[in-house]
Amino acid sequence: MDRALELAAEAAGDGDVPVGAVVVSADGEVVGVGRNLREVEQDPTAHAEVVALRDAARRLGSWRLDGCTLVVTLEPCPMCAGALVLARITRLVLGAWDPKLGATGSVWDLVRDRRATHRVEVVSGVRESECSQVLLAFFEGHRRQPAHDRHLGGDQPVQGAGS
Repeated sequence: MDRALELAAEAAGDGDVPVGAVVVSADGEVVGVGRNLREVEQDPTAHAEVVALRDAARRLGSWRLDGCTLVVTLEPCPMCAGALVLARITRLVLGAWDPKLGATGSVWDLVRDRRATHRVEVVSGVRESECSQVLLAFFEGHRRQPAHDRHLGGDQPVQGAGS
């Protein structure tokens, strides 16, 4: 979780929601890392978990990440939970729960759905207070900024909107 928290801090430094993720092999080797890159890449799918899964698949030469564990600072959303199942991740270790969009046990539980062809073991609450505090501090600081100074996904008007 140390490395995931470091990655979360890097994301915050780029103005993105501070979430970090690490993929660890069955041998305990870090094989993939990721942090939120939505703002940097202007890509709505560039969540920390997806970035880490892509990195691990590239390094290992396979999208099948059987035996691997994903460690993440915030409970995955539905998109990321689906990616965990499709990548065949064995275990998920998460820090803070996401009471709005969590999809691994809080709001939904996509990774342990009985209809799925693969299920993921979930270990929750690892350094939960610290992971939550990182998010709370980010959003508190974000709320203090004037609305026109915030950058959450583009400040350019959509062509044709309002015309």
